[in-house]
Amino acid sequence: MNLGFDGRRAVIVGGSYGIGEATADVLLREGAEVLIASRSRDNLEAAARRLSASIGRAPHIFVADMVEDEHAAEALAQHTRDRWGGLDILVNAVGGSVRADFATLSDADWLGNYSFNILSTVRAVRAAVPLLTDGRDPAIVVLGAAAAKMPYAHQVMSNVHKAGLLGLVKTLALELGEKGIRVNCVAPGRTKTPLWINRATKMAAERGVEVEAIYEEFSAEIPLGRFADPLEIAVMVAWLASPLASYVTGQAINVDGGIARGLL
Repeated sequence: MNLGFDGRRAVIVGGSYGIGEATADVLLREGAEVLIASRSRDNLEAAARRLSASIGRAPHIFVADMVEDEHAAEALAQHTRDRWGGLDILVNAVGGSVRADFATLSDADWLGNYSFNILSTVRAVRAAVPLLTDGRDPAIVVLGAAAAKMPYAHQVMSNVHKAGLLGLVKTLALELGEKGIRVNCVAPGRTKTPLWINRATKMAAERGVEVEAIYEEFSAEIPLGRFADPLEIAVMVAWLASPLASYVTGQAINVDGGIARGLL
């Protein structure tokens, strides 16, 4: 497969594990220069070692906490400018869900989840746009969730904030189109990331059952009958970031095994 990534420069925020790391895997294999950013140096170094072992190429790494440090995005942008002189692709894979009922959530919970899912994305995009303006086939891809289109029970914060990300992506596509920057969202369904692995392990321990029983329970709602592998999400991220998607912007594409039942 040739997606046209040779020589293109990509930053993946939240790239140290899960879908972010899988996206780094795909882009590195396709010839891109890749920098992964995360708040944990240990996680970044571990991801770089895994990728180097499997591909023979390692990403650059940069420690940046987009949630807690309001200056992290600007520092990452300056580092990118110093290293490459510009940027062609930004992937934002920061975010996640918390399983909780509405009545149990405090203001602090809501504000923390907003910062994690939306403000972190705003910061990353705002700092990257000046670099992307002069990029080659510039593209932004934001990781969202199928919950934005089909809310799940007991995940109200994710339902609200992932829907908010869709509004952000659509607005950015409208405003940045004149600069030639495309902006899209990939909305995964249930995926075997560390987040879901930890969640399933905890639920299995609480119920006294095997972890596989938890996966079977949650897979029953998915038409394809299973969780996604992170690489299955990453290939859609890569396609949207590639010149093959040169006329696609402002879209939120579900990669969810069919779990979202809506028509839009």
